Formats: sequence, C-alpha cells, structure tokens
Amino acid sequence: MNCADGRRNVRHGGAEAMGLNHHVRGSQMSQSDSVDEDVQAFLPDQDQLHTYDDLTKVNPVTPTTVLKCLQARYRMKVFYTHAGCTLVALNPFQSIPDLYSLDVMKEYHCAPQPQEFKPHIFIVAEKAYRNVRSQLEPVDQSLVVSGESGAGKTWTSRCLMKYYATVAASSSVLKSQNTVKRIERRVLDSNSLMEPFGNACTLRNHNSSRFGKYIQLQLDRCQLLVGASVQTYLLEKTRVSCQPANERNFHIFYQMWNGGTDEQKKQWMMSHDQCFKWLPNSEVLIEEDCFQDTVEAMDHLGINAEKQQQIFRILAGILHLGNLGFSSSVDESQPCNLDEKAKGFLHRAAELLCVSAEDLQTCLRVQTLRAGKQNMLKPCSQAQCIVRRDCLAKLIYAQLFEWLVIFINKSICADKFSWCNFIGVLDVYGFECFHINNLEQLCINYANEKLQQHFVAHYLKAQQEDYVSEGLEWSFIKYQDNQSCLDLIEGSPLSVFSLLNEESRLNRDSDARALKVRLEKELCGNANISWHKFSQVPHFTVAHYAGKVSYQLEGMVEKNKDPVPPELISLLQKSDNQLLQQMFSQHQTENSTKGLSKVTVVSKFKNSLESLMKILHATTPHYTRCIKPNPECKPLMFKKQEVVVQLEACGIVEAIHISAAGFPVRISFKSFVQCYGLITKYSKSGSVRVGLLGYSSIPTFAHSVSMGLMSLLFFGLFGVV
Repeated sequence: MNCADGRRNVRHGGAEAMGLNHHVRGSQMSQSDSVDEDVQAFLPDQDQLHTYDDLTKVNPVTPTTVLKCLQARYRMKVFYTHAGCTLVALNPFQSIPDLYSLDVMKEYHCAPQPQEFKPHIFIVAEKAYRNVRSQLEPVDQSLVVSGESGAGKTWTSRCLMKYYATVAASSSVLKSQNTVKRIERRVLDSNSLMEPFGNACTLRNHNSSRFGKYIQLQLDRCQLLVGASVQTYLLEKTRVSCQPANERNFHIFYQMWNGGTDEQKKQWMMSHDQCFKWLPNSEVLIEEDCFQDTVEAMDHLGINAEKQQQIFRILAGILHLGNLGFSSSVDESQPCNLDEKAKGFLHRAAELLCVSAEDLQTCLRVQTLRAGKQNMLKPCSQAQCIVRRDCLAKLIYAQLFEWLVIFINKSICADKFSWCNFIGVLDVYGFECFHINNLEQLCINYANEKLQQHFVAHYLKAQQEDYVSEGLEWSFIKYQDNQSCLDLIEGSPLSVFSLLNEESRLNRDSDARALKVRLEKELCGNANISWHKFSQVPHFTVAHYAGKVSYQLEGMVEKNKDPVPPELISLLQKSDNQLLQQMFSQHQTENSTKGLSKVTVVSKFKNSLESLMKILHATTPHYTRCIKPNPECKPLMFKKQEVVVQLEACGIVEAIHISAAGFPVRISFKSFVQCYGLITKYSKSGSVRVGLLGYSSIPTFAHSVSMGLMSLLFFGLFGVV
C-alpha cells in the first residue's frame, strides 16, 4: 500500500482520532456479522449489546462475547468501553464532533461520580486527578496509553494533556491569569513541537510516534498545574537517511517544504524544481503538515526568530546532504569522486550548515586512522562515503532533537520547590511488525514487552496473589506471562542483547551469519526464539506477546555500535552556526573514549527503560488499551480477527475476569486510617481507637480489602455513631 495513496484524504483526527459520541447513532459498519450462539446465551436481544458500558457485566466472559459487545458499540459510534481495571478505546479513524470540548471536560470534572457517566478517556484522567487530591499512597499517578501502531495512542495522549491543562489550571486561587495561561499553553505546545520532529507517516499510521515520551505534569499543593517535564526514549534517527518503501521522513521536513514562504525557501535554498531523495511522497498533504502550528509552538515556548532560523537552516542542510552521491575512483589510493550533480548540493549543504565545503567533502571521503600517536589518512570506499554522509545527517538530527527536549524542559519545568506531585502520561511507539525488521523494531517491541509485563504484574498477578494472601477463596485465573520472552531479549548472562553487545564491542567487522550461529547455539533452549531453516537471509524470530516477528541480522551490529567518526564532530564544532556549535561544544569524540567501554544503543535504551519502569512501579498506574479495528485505517470498519488478536495479546479478557470476580476497590489499611480515621473522635468511647490499633496488627487481612467491606467492619464492629 502506498503511504501517499493510503492517506491522501485523511482529515482532522485521521488515524489517531478517537472518542465517544453520547447521542449520535452511526450507520452500519463495513463488516457486519450476526450474533453468535454463545452471545445469544447470555443476551438474547442482540440490539442491547451496545449498552454494556463495562465488560465485567458480560457473562460468560469469553473473547467472543467481549468482541461482540465491542463490535456492537463500535457500530453505534461508541468507542470507549470499561474493561474492569482498564479502558478500551477503539479508533474510529475519523473526526467525531464535540467529543473533547470544554463543556464535556467540565461535565466529567464536576461530576460527583464521573464513573457513572458514559465511558470516556476523561474518566481515567479525572480518576487520576482525584487520587492526587485525596493524597492516598502512592500519590503520584501514571497514565499508560498502549496499543499497536495506529491504534490511537498519540491522539489519546493529546486529549489527556489538554484535559489536565484545562481542569488543573481553572481555579479560584488568586493567581495571575496570564501565568496560568502561559503554563497551560507551553505544556500543550511542548507536545505540538515534539510531534513534527519525532513523528512520521508509516504504512500503519500517518502520525506514527518514532520515539517514546513520558510527560510529567507537575502539580502544586492545591493540585494546580505549575509545570511539566519530558523524558524521551530512542528516537528512530535512521529514518532521516533511510525511509522504508512508501513511507515518509519526519513531519518537520514536509512542513518546511509545503508550508515555508518563498522568502524562507530562498533562505533554505529549496526551489520548487528540486527533488530531495530524503523527502519521498512530498506531493501528499496530511493534517500534520501544518508548518505554522510548529512555528507558533516555538514562539510560545520562547524559541526566538534567530534560533528558529538556525534550526530550519540545519534541517534544510540535512536534506541537501541526502542528494550527495559518490562514485569509486579508478585509483584506489585516491578519494571517491563526487557526482557532478551533487556538487551544487555539497556547496548548499555546507553553506546552510555554516561549514567549509572543502572540509565537508574531505570528512565524507577521507577517514583518519590513529596509529600510535600519529594520524593517517585513508580514502573511503564508495559505501563508506555513503555511510559517513548518513551518519552526519543522523548525528545532526538526533542532537537537534535532544537540544529541543532540553530547551522544552527549561521552558516548562517548574522549580522543584513549587510542585509536590505529578501525573505522568506515557506515550510510546506501538508494537511493530514489518516486512523487514531490524534493531529499531527489536527495541520498540522490547519496550512493549516491558509495559505488558508491568500490566501483568500489577493487574493480573498481584491482585490474585493479594486475594490469596488475605485468606479469601480464589481460583487463579490463567494469563499469558511474557517473562520468558523478556529473559530471551534482556536476560543475564546470555540473551539477544548481551550477545549483540558482545559482538558490538569486538574490534572487527560484523558477520551476520556468524552471529546467527552464535544465537542458535546459545539461545536455542528458549522456546520464544526460532529460525526459518530454509531462509537465506540471516535472521531470528521472536514470539512476542503480540505475535511473532522476524528480525534481520544484517546491519544490526553496526546499528548497535552507532559509531561516529571523530572528524564529523570536529567539523560541526567549527561551524559558524551558533546552534550547531552549542549542540556539539560538549560532545566528546571517539578519540577521547575507549572503544570497548562505549555504551551501545541497546544498553542505553535498556537503562533508560529500566528507569521508566521504576517510575511506573512507584506510581498508581491507569491503563488505556487502544485498539486498531482494521489495518487499512478506514473509518468505522471493524475486522473481528484484527481486534480479537489484540484483545488476547494484551490480556484484556483475563483482566475482565479478575476485575469481575474480585473487589472493585482495594485500599491498604494505613491509607484507610489516614483517610477515615478522623471519624473515630466522634465515637462514644475510646473503643474505636483500640479496635483500630488492634485491627492494624492483622496485616494479612488489612493489607488489601474492598472499601465496602472495610466500611461495614468499621461501622458494624466498632460501633461508630
């Protein structure tokens, strides 16, 4: 499917729009199926299937009954459904009017019991906000938005941020209204700026996040939004120089190409008759190609006109680099020749990057080898020249993205003494499986495995173990545990990551076939890894929780090494572009680091992900499962097989089982006393206090019990008046 053709007519909301219309009933979907017999067994009237707001009410709970309820609700344009401890969000792939208006926000925010309203992402947001207000441990909250690529995660995260920027800023507290608006605006604009630089159009999603982000919304003691901070994970920088077939580069390049004025394009040396190799499908317009929105976000965040000009000149320089071609020299002792058509692009790239054209050409065609204390110059092969060109582009873009994140944090982060709690919004790349998968997809799917493990540990495992430890009658509900898959990828001492790192630290050229043999020898005991015996392409296949994915080994070691020739860094440090100078002033060259101790891509990503998991474990999590109803991203098309695979993979059915059979509210005894202990002073005698103290000495029973049961015990046994 061509990326351009597949998304030519996508308008507002597009592949990431989702929501709930309370009043409008939709037309029949593209695929309509009769209700199966097992559904009729628990609900003979199929016209009432769409009324099930919470899937815990379904009986029996099976993949089929859950699927039919979701299908019926989707047909009626009801896209949010409670699934016990989680919220299921089906992507409509079209704009649904008035779903996220200020009036709807106020309706959920001001409701005494918002859970009694129709399911909505705002219920999840409000529950987390009220948890902070109640100050019950753990006070800090995390909203985890998960799902496949194109399921609606980015749109959902936007809605959550907009909700908090609205309800947490609207207060009667005496405070400068301009300050409130500035904070709200900057928090929202931080998202509007990161998306163009970190999102791209892929085969599965026209606004796919090519990086992960965790945004902490900082709240003061009055639960007002006073700032935010952003943590990012693994930008897919390879997309800058290599766009998969029928996909696009990052949005920002298309925004400049389609939205820049004639005067700006003249400064960027981008004429209409030029064709940039790193700008495929540039003739297609999508909603994300709005250049003015990005410029306005920069203005609000405090990036002045001069800095903006430097940023756009750097980006234009990257595009010109992509048109540099090389041909081998007849004399191998001489550097490769620059293609005749590329000479103009070389000079324009050098001018835009504010470096010497001669120095740029030398860095791309000649490598410096260190022999003892002496440096030797060696001409690069044609392939090496292309690698160095791509490396330069990726290096500049990744460093620019990092600079933007640092600048955003300086602009929106509150003083550490002015905030006390936070609500985190996690939006990471969805599970991916393409025709060709490499290190990027391995890291992305590893991140999804970690999040699935968190969901399993927190909802499917911990709750059941709590019930057993409390001495309650409980029959364990089986669920898919992905620990063996994580052991395969990250385990110690032997795993895919450890073997990949070992190969990356060896001072030799990588051999994909030799690496495959090593993987087969060391990891064959894990049932989650396999190989196609008759395939001529070195690869390995991992059985992830969401399905099997085959990863090509060719080039994986080099990507993991992520080597940067020191000549390129030295070149950029001498740039007359102040921003480039600033970005690389503290950047160490490889000459100053030992090759064997250099941190690999997977090691860095694994460490950052472990830090994220520590944050999630220290907060109260709220999961929203975004579901992609069809792979074509077509409005209101529901494909049963596509949906049921996602439901089974992420453990939704098991979560519904546990939520339906267990207690709806669990609170520790310590938190219960902290919240309701004040009632004891109204008792006729001190017996309540004694009873509470005595009761607190029974931790196995007090550890986790439903609020309803605790209330009965409190009022019934302790004689509170």
